[in-house]
Amino acid sequence: MSTLNTRSPAAQSLSKVPEVTLVFWIIKIAATTLGETGGDALSMSLNLGYLVSTAIFAVIFLIAVSAQISSTRFRPALYWVTIVATTTVGTTLADFADRSLGIGYAGGTTLLCVLLMLSLATWYRTLGTVSVDTVKSPQAEMFYWVTIMFSQTLGTALGDWTADTAGLGYLGGMLVFGALLAALVAARYWTRISRTALFWAAFILTRPLGAVVGDFLDKPLHAGGLAMGRFSASAALMTLMVACIVFFPQRAAARAGH
Repeated sequence: MSTLNTRSPAAQSLSKVPEVTLVFWIIKIAATTLGETGGDALSMSLNLGYLVSTAIFAVIFLIAVSAQISSTRFRPALYWVTIVATTTVGTTLADFADRSLGIGYAGGTTLLCVLLMLSLATWYRTLGTVSVDTVKSPQAEMFYWVTIMFSQTLGTALGDWTADTAGLGYLGGMLVFGALLAALVAARYWTRISRTALFWAAFILTRPLGAVVGDFLDKPLHAGGLAMGRFSASAALMTLMVACIVFFPQRAAARAGH
């Protein structure tokens, strides 16, 4: 018999994702930045290339998602490992599509935006909601993680497009995406826009912010970066994430709606 049928009503009433708090967003931005530096470390620093790196991260992603779905409750460490897995595979996959396949940042951004919207639309049509507080069943979790993977991949392409093609550079990209996120925070407190819509908008925008921050940290000084190096930047970001998880315990989201 499936373990899903043996869960208590109390366990089933809880979401498998964390409550959305300030700490959640801090860890999310660190995780998406880690995805950029970690993905580039494997594909570029170790010279494995985008395709091989994507295959490696895809395997890690599938293992992490399977463990997350099989878990009977919210486990912070496992959840954030899975988030990092989505953002690393998203980084190398976007770079492969943009650079190796030659569709460019604009083409990659457009394609991934369409895939993300289709994922959200299918999720909503199937379950009637895309609120993260209702992620309690394997089906909802599958939609959740597929949507996140598309959003992380889109964010990489969008961040690179803004910093490189649009010519804004890393600092300019950070200012743009930081301002957009600030606007969403204002909308959260001073408008009646759907909280679920605002959540997904913020979730998507933190990824290109992480992409430009990651490049800013590891790119050489003459290219406008801080020259920290991909491995050093990744280690620092991982340390920040672990510290937040350990010192600021997270709870599972327990309310339906957002």
